[in-house]
Amino acid sequence: MFYATDSNAHGMAHDPFKAIVAPRPIGWIGTKGRDGSLNLSPYSFFNIVCDNPKIVMFSSSGRKHSLKNAEETGVFTASLASRHLGDQMNASSAPVEYGVDEFALAGLTPKMGELVDAPYVGEAYTALECRLTEIIQPKGISGRAGTQFMVFGEVVGIHISEEIIRDGRIAMEIARPMARMGYMDYADGGVDVFQLKRPTAAK
Repeated sequence: MFYATDSNAHGMAHDPFKAIVAPRPIGWIGTKGRDGSLNLSPYSFFNIVCDNPKIVMFSSSGRKHSLKNAEETGVFTASLASRHLGDQMNASSAPVEYGVDEFALAGLTPKMGELVDAPYVGEAYTALECRLTEIIQPKGISGRAGTQFMVFGEVVGIHISEEIIRDGRIAMEIARPMARMGYMDYADGGVDVFQLKRPTAAK
């Protein structure tokens, strides 16, 4: 099948776009409001952007609480959701009013960053402390911006649990990072871990 996205006439029950670009890692974004309230929300529009400098990005559909807090305070954290925290990650996605503490809602422990004034998930195997670098609204070919806000941050601190370190590496089969597959589907990134050696150029 083929369809043009301006009509979106794919004939399927749900838009397949987000299922095609998958799996997508989940950035569990932790922020603190100016009023001292804590916020935690999972974003599947999330990824590493580059490693020099170390930049990550999450994309907010509309002006959500994570965007508001990061914009006002200049900092955020990104905890990585693992399979053992899947239910808590899902619970923290509930559409609650501003000021409601999703850490408490999901039964999680908020820990404040070492270098930034923002909370991360204490039970998470890994977490990134980030300082905001820029926020942009991507434009389409029409030149008009949509409803998405891309939030970029430089990673200034990294937490890694000793539980998942084996032989000087993160053991993905233990960490079991969760990823969004589109629709209501998720993947467990630690189930089928395999290695491929990058080829060398032929001489």
